[in-house]
Amino acid sequence: MIKVVRAKLHCLRVTDANLNYQGSITLDPEHCEAVGIYPLEFVEIWNKNSGARISTYVIYGERGSRCCVLNGSAARSCQPGDEVIIAASWYCQPTEIATLRPRVLTFHADNRIDRALTYDVTALDGGRFDFAIREGAFLEPEPA
Repeated sequence: MIKVVRAKLHCLRVTDANLNYQGSITLDPEHCEAVGIYPLEFVEIWNKNSGARISTYVIYGERGSRCCVLNGSAARSCQPGDEVIIAASWYCQPTEIATLRPRVLTFHADNRIDRALTYDVTALDGGRFDFAIREGAFLEPEPA
């Protein structure tokens, strides 16, 4: 078994840090649902500003709020305005890689969704693989 990325929120901005909460990261359910990140799921968080790397679990905040709040001890690793990458993972056999289609969202500075992407691995002859990042079609269009 190998550990691979399953879902990712890329360049989301931290909106708050709450040291006095029990712990976790609070995220907008709309962002999580779009890529398939579940409440209570453990995720890795990589802070692009400081280089900090932590692991904690997800709780859902207010729908549509675009929130990204680091709670408890995680609040010490990020400041409001920091860009973070949040990744969920899973374990699979190397032979399963070409069947996976991890979903990725990138964000504008105000945490509005910028792009929806899919990671695409193709199995080649001789046990080799090809990798591509494709524009994702997994989001519904915003209402006019």
